[in-house]
Amino acid sequence: MYELDVWMTQAINGLAGRNGLADQFMVLVSSIGVPLLVLAVAVQWWRKSDRLYIRHVLVAAGLSFLLGLGVNQIILLFLSRIRPYDGGITHLIIERSADPSFPSDHATATFAVAAAFLFHGMERRGLAFLSAAILVAFSRVYIGTHYASDVLGGALTGILAAGTIVVFYKPGTRVDRMVTGIL
Repeated sequence: MYELDVWMTQAINGLAGRNGLADQFMVLVSSIGVPLLVLAVAVQWWRKSDRLYIRHVLVAAGLSFLLGLGVNQIILLFLSRIRPYDGGITHLIIERSADPSFPSDHATATFAVAAAFLFHGMERRGLAFLSAAILVAFSRVYIGTHYASDVLGGALTGILAAGTIVVFYKPGTRVDRMVTGIL
């Protein structure tokens, strides 16, 4: 299985360095993809149509994001995978990172948001966020900071976090009405 992971990682990272414009784009996606996604979620707070349900989904997306990243911190207590560039698997086209490789926080965050929208029946927005999540996850392997399995693990963590939030955070509850009624 490790050999397949290395092969996939090298196949994606092997694209780096061939085209300066593509490299710059992937570095940009990797660095600002998550903040842009958060902004794209936040600006929907003031939408007029179906306001309360949209706000519920936005809160669920935020909770999914936080839960996923929290779960990652717990995983890191038990696993500490070195970055692929430290293992000679990839060549890095950005600055080194000091934290462990598995799971990818970028993938967790972006897939948590996408899954939250999809699980709440907001297909168009969910698919747009899913496309962005796939691009961010791909960029992390492309630039050399993660193994392919790191982003797959992060995606799974994000999706499971969103599924957990769907089960426990229901629309129309007292807490939901209080939170969605702000501003």
